[in-house]
Amino acid sequence: MTIAVFTFSLLGAMALGMPIAFALLICGVALMSTIDMFDAQIVAQNVINGADSFPLMAIPFFMLAGEIMNKGGLAKRIVNVALVAVGHFRGGLGYVTILAACILSSLSGSAAADAAALAALLVPMMVAAGHKKTYAAGLVAAGGVIGPVIPPSIGFVIFGVAANVSISKLFLAGIVPGLLLGLGLCIAWYVVVRKEDLKPPPRAPLRAIVFAVLDGFWALMLPVIIIVGLRFGIFTPTEAGVVVAVYSLFVATCIYRELKWSEVYAVLVSSAVTTSVVMFLVAAALVSSWLITVSEISAQVVDLLKPFMGNNIILMLAIMVVVVIVGTALDMTPTILILTPILMPIIKAAHIDPVYFGVLFIINNSIGLITPPVGIVLNVVCGVSRISMEDIIKGVWPFMIAQLVVLLAMVLFPGLVTIPARWFGG
Repeated sequence: MTIAVFTFSLLGAMALGMPIAFALLICGVALMSTIDMFDAQIVAQNVINGADSFPLMAIPFFMLAGEIMNKGGLAKRIVNVALVAVGHFRGGLGYVTILAACILSSLSGSAAADAAALAALLVPMMVAAGHKKTYAAGLVAAGGVIGPVIPPSIGFVIFGVAANVSISKLFLAGIVPGLLLGLGLCIAWYVVVRKEDLKPPPRAPLRAIVFAVLDGFWALMLPVIIIVGLRFGIFTPTEAGVVVAVYSLFVATCIYRELKWSEVYAVLVSSAVTTSVVMFLVAAALVSSWLITVSEISAQVVDLLKPFMGNNIILMLAIMVVVVIVGTALDMTPTILILTPILMPIIKAAHIDPVYFGVLFIINNSIGLITPPVGIVLNVVCGVSRISMEDIIKGVWPFMIAQLVVLLAMVLFPGLVTIPARWFGG
């Protein structure tokens, strides 16, 4: 009964066009009424407690850093480094997109921000080089999906808080899986580009390569600072957000000087607006999360999945399929907040490493960002590249399939995640 109330109240509120945060509050109130414990004070207290979390302070700083990088020239220089490094290969601009996506992912942690920057810079270049616009935009959208996987990652922060899992371990465990997603995109792009009659551009001279690396040195140092700082315990993920934001602001205003001090206020306002949406969503989700525990929905779901509990691979496959389906209708953040309190008791009962599950869960949710009809990254790339949703869906399929294959490989061979995670985590 409680599962039905939870599902239909949430979906019903969303079907009426209600924002996800308010739909979660309605869902919580419906659950409270069902178990006969409605109290407005409980709702208010859980909303306040949902936002009152030290690890969540990383989110506004990472979002601010992403805004600064796009406005301050850091993203542009990273793309230029990738261009001189691999731009001379057949279909080189595609590999530039993938390499730039991996590097940008280690700076902002936001799929939408990374995709917007790449779409503005690279889609026109790829079209001018003779690539089909559908595949160019599709590759950029798929490259943006790497953003929430390679640290720093806003998705990992939200999951770590919701699941009570070490965010530092999640960050370090996401490095290799994120690079494997990039490798999968490279293979898919290689297959796609073979059908196009293209002439590779000339190799960049050594002087141009050296100049691009020196020009982008300060931007390229940021992922090194983050990984070294987390690996050796110099700062926590929350403190890493502050380091990223302050470093980006210093580089953008004092070294590259592409962000004027008069523009900083607009950047702060833009990141604050985005942060407020995410934080209210997190706060509202805690009401539903608390009631999921109280009404024993998790225990009921565990009972439903008991037939799969004897084999962890089959259980993970079943969960991943469910998350893929949910991801076609929900954005990443609400999916994490809704499913985490339901799935974590199952993961603990099956004795699956929560860090390993967290990495696969975030990858799955990231892929959901490019699955129609809701896929927010698809919408961002459509707007920036001025391409129809129908065309970008045709172009993104080969790359989305490649990423799903990588996800399947991680389910079948957990060592792809756990072994590098142990190494990076010390």
